[in-house]
Amino acid sequence: MPNPSKHLLIGSTEPYSGKSATITGLALQLQDRGIDIAYAKPVGTCPSDEAGIDEDVRFISKILDLPTSRLRPTLLSLDAQTIEQQLTEEKSAVDPQQMATYLGGQGEDLLLIEGPGTLEEGTLFGLSLTQLAKVTEAQVMLVARFHSVLIVDGLLAAKQKLGDRLMGVLINDVPADQLQAVNTNVKDCLERHGIPVLGILPSTPLMRSVSVGEIVHQLKAEVLCCDERMDLMVQSLSIGAMNVNSALKYFRRADNMAVVTGGDRADIQLAALETSTQCLILTGHIAPRPDIVSRAQDLEIPILSVDLDTLTTVEIIEKSFQEVRLQEPIKVKCIQLLMEKHFDVERLMSELNLSSPAVTA
Repeated sequence: MPNPSKHLLIGSTEPYSGKSATITGLALQLQDRGIDIAYAKPVGTCPSDEAGIDEDVRFISKILDLPTSRLRPTLLSLDAQTIEQQLTEEKSAVDPQQMATYLGGQGEDLLLIEGPGTLEEGTLFGLSLTQLAKVTEAQVMLVARFHSVLIVDGLLAAKQKLGDRLMGVLINDVPADQLQAVNTNVKDCLERHGIPVLGILPSTPLMRSVSVGEIVHQLKAEVLCCDERMDLMVQSLSIGAMNVNSALKYFRRADNMAVVTGGDRADIQLAALETSTQCLILTGHIAPRPDIVSRAQDLEIPILSVDLDTLTTVEIIEKSFQEVRLQEPIKVKCIQLLMEKHFDVERLMSELNLSSPAVTA
């Protein structure tokens, strides 16, 4: 019979705080130390093109090269149909025997469990973070995105709910001008209240960026040229709706842009191609001039065409930035480097009573 594995439940105080990225970076470090990892995401929130498989499960299992024995199936997905059914039937979503089987070790050292987006999400199904912590008897690490030093309030409230199960926090996306305050005042305050601060990750534009391919997917756009450059990363959004001289000044202040403009604005399109533009998005389903397509091909800048107005296009792209996901290999490398530099994996292993396998000669 396999030894029971230890369980670490990773949650967050708000959605899109960086849980999946944290799990990936942490798991890669632990694997480097010889720790046998398994991964679970009981509550699915990101359905993929593969039926019944959560996108995070698919992606993380691929990055970590996990065999089937090191993956647990998603118990339920928080889709509209499942929620509607639960609202009317109010039945137990997961029975204790199912959960016991789910948590049963397959010989791994550590089961990493990705929790819901907030402390409350999943309560209707008995699968909120606090409920999961209780039923799995797991220690909890919270990932909290930094907005201000008032992050302390949310983490102290979480400590009141989770009690001794909260074994540490990671503070994510801290701007450079706030790093000193977080590394001193915020960290010291949390540690005084019995909340170990295991890592403080600085803001990195790459981790908040979106690939051109993801923008194409979200907009259902037609790619007019350079479809081999879907891996280009977009860090900002600019709208070309002014005169060309104003547009040039505006464009020159931004880096790695997606520029949204009308398909009939050839002057703006040419100006955008001469600045730090990663893709050009033309609204109104109007074809660009051949010379613009030729120039974009020379510069290897994709041109996308959408049958949408400018406002709708911008709203969809801005939502993509707000709900940015870990889906590109370059982001995996980035989070790996950030975690190696700014996360105390040895302290986490000590808290979990995990030790690297002895190295034999």
